[in-house]
Amino acid sequence: MGAGFRQRQRDRLAAADGAAAWFDTSQLDEADDKAFAAWIADPTKPKVMHNAKGAMRVFPEHGWQVDGVTMDTALAAYLVKPGRRSFALDALSVEYLHRELAPAAAADGQLAFGTDERAEADALMTQARAVLDLGEAFGERLDEVGATDLLHSVELPTSVLLARLERHGIAADRAHLEAMEQQFAAAVQQAVKEAHDAAGREFNLGSPKQLQEILFGELALPKTKKTKTGYTTDADALAWLAAQTEHELPVIMLRHREQAKLRVTVEGLVKSIATDGRIHTTYNQTVAATGRLSSTDPNLQNIPVRTDEGRAIRRGFVVGEGYESLMTADYSQIELRVMAHLSEDEGLIEAFLSGEDLHTTVASQVFGVEKSQVDPEMRRKIKAMSYGLAYGLSAFGLSQQLNIDAGEARGLMDTFFQRFGGVRDYLQRAVEEARATGYTETMLGRRRYLPDLNSDNRQRREMAERMALNAPIQGTAADIVKVAMLNVDRALEEAGMTSRMLLQVHDEIVLEIAPGERERVEEIVRREMAGAVTLRAPLDVSVGVGPDWESAAH
Repeated sequence: MGAGFRQRQRDRLAAADGAAAWFDTSQLDEADDKAFAAWIADPTKPKVMHNAKGAMRVFPEHGWQVDGVTMDTALAAYLVKPGRRSFALDALSVEYLHRELAPAAAADGQLAFGTDERAEADALMTQARAVLDLGEAFGERLDEVGATDLLHSVELPTSVLLARLERHGIAADRAHLEAMEQQFAAAVQQAVKEAHDAAGREFNLGSPKQLQEILFGELALPKTKKTKTGYTTDADALAWLAAQTEHELPVIMLRHREQAKLRVTVEGLVKSIATDGRIHTTYNQTVAATGRLSSTDPNLQNIPVRTDEGRAIRRGFVVGEGYESLMTADYSQIELRVMAHLSEDEGLIEAFLSGEDLHTTVASQVFGVEKSQVDPEMRRKIKAMSYGLAYGLSAFGLSQQLNIDAGEARGLMDTFFQRFGGVRDYLQRAVEEARATGYTETMLGRRRYLPDLNSDNRQRREMAERMALNAPIQGTAADIVKVAMLNVDRALEEAGMTSRMLLQVHDEIVLEIAPGERERVEEIVRREMAGAVTLRAPLDVSVGVGPDWESAAH
């Protein structure tokens, strides 16, 4: 083994798509290993990679640390065109370099050593060259869309932090989760029995065709929306049937589906527990076009937050050995605070600054009553509408969500806009500006391109308009969370804390607290999260501590 072999290994790394799987560590001798370890960890040696986070997560297991990544072509492609379907290296090479790439791995993703190693090496060299050329091309593209700083100050550092979070994982109570799985499995079987009794015969609850025959044929329940395969039996249709009739089958079907979904979720969690007793999710930076992070294997965003079952599942995520507690920290109403900031609406900003319950304060103005006279139903409607506006919800969508007619929903929105004209003007301006420029932009300069804003197809145009309303608000919130994570992580390191960050789910950060560090860590978390950006409606941070994820809720 010599310098030539080391260079080829480096090129395989640079090729990146699945680099960790392709990297044949068994062929490195001691000298090669040391040379490679020194090179890959040297921050003064710039590196261009594709999906660098994968290598950053796996390489430490071999004693290698990755540093000096100045360009990640997958992240760059995402910032240039966040709505694209694929960020695979071969697809980017074709689009930006007009170059087809030969496959470098066998069907199982591993190098075919012993068959034609020279061909494999040549293919990897070609891919490495493509990564380097893409890096140069995206350097120019990022400047064109104003995203160079976003890549270097937010996305690349976030990928480094996420790789560490993935390696840390979070401790799991296997016995608790297995008991939950059995509980949900029993609930599913009970729902099956009840459904058969309600229908008067046995049938396959997973078959839309059989369910249609029973609901609309044998039971003659009101018809739902007609589709190509018959009348729909989705969750919304079943909920409508439950409200329209007194028959118990739609309610039982809804419960069956919910319990089945929970069982699958918990089953996936149990299977994901690694040999270290921890669950290691994988974070995705390039899935949501708005900039939000997502997680897979398992998807921790699938766990319900506001239900008893979801809270019970969260009790299965526990503090690990050597640590004393978990800490959760999240932002209160971050999207609405961003909307207040962007709209500069004085009334909405004042509602936040008053320190009183936001939805009660807004409801009192919309309904024209004293705050003490705002009842739970009024508050519920205002809460749904406020968040709906931040997510581009239409009057029809609001009516569906609140189970009121569209006229009442439209009246509610009109009254809100009369009281908070700045919000109305901002939302109108956001769509008009996006239609003129072709894109929306967050506070940190993250763009989302929406060519359908000028489409002749009404449905596509209206969908793009909703995205134009949503993207700047949700995208800015996503940017804030990433900045907060980076600031908290840096501050913990500077303070010499042993406590560490484990998870990021929605707007929440979960940390594992070392003995004796709780007060200092909470002080750091509150300060860094609240100071991530400066908004006219200041960021508000909630913190909780406990032995498990649910107990640490606040």
